[in-house]
Amino acid sequence: MYRQLGWEALFQIAVGIAQGLEYLHSGCNTRILHFDIKPHNILLNEDFCPKISDFGLAKLCPQKHSIISLTGARGTVGYIAPEVFCRNFGGVSHKSDVYSYGMMVLEIIGGRKNISVEVDRTSEIYFPHWVYKRLELDEDLGLHGIRDNEANASARKMIIVGLWCIQTDPSHRPSMSRVVEMLEGNLESLLIPPKPFLSSPSRPSVDSSTTHVMKCSSEN
Repeated sequence: MYRQLGWEALFQIAVGIAQGLEYLHSGCNTRILHFDIKPHNILLNEDFCPKISDFGLAKLCPQKHSIISLTGARGTVGYIAPEVFCRNFGGVSHKSDVYSYGMMVLEIIGGRKNISVEVDRTSEIYFPHWVYKRLELDEDLGLHGIRDNEANASARKMIIVGLWCIQTDPSHRPSMSRVVEMLEGNLESLLIPPKPFLSSPSRPSVDSSTTHVMKCSSEN
């Protein structure tokens, strides 16, 4: 559905989701961590205003606590922050939702799963790496429907913000408040982040499967 919309509508959807997550993380008396941010859990009304849904995996966290304890990973393959399934990457916090948001924004940008940048579903090209290279070399983004400077600026903002959000180290990711500021600010003020370290995980046998227990080899 996303790619049938114009770039301005896609941009406003990305901003709306960011504002919703910002409210969950800092606008409530008790911080709410969603842990399953993905396109299927974003509802659009008749005006394409996004609403975050499905809080089945959510966890409450006191505002003063930045790191929380989880007994197992939770979320959907392809959107799970690395620290959620492997503690070697850092502590689990609201930054884990930031990672999922970034992966979802990049998926909206590409109009396809991040695992593939081509129509051929056997391709394993990782879209964040592909689009990062074009951004780094200041090349044409090669995205459909960009016909003017405004659309190009919106797409580049979303890409830069998405790439910041999926940084491997949670401390390098912006808060959702900062994400909103970046999206609503000037493109010229945004710095290109380091290239995402992690590559795409292997495609699961069942599309969009949900995992509740995942551990890295060092924890087995």
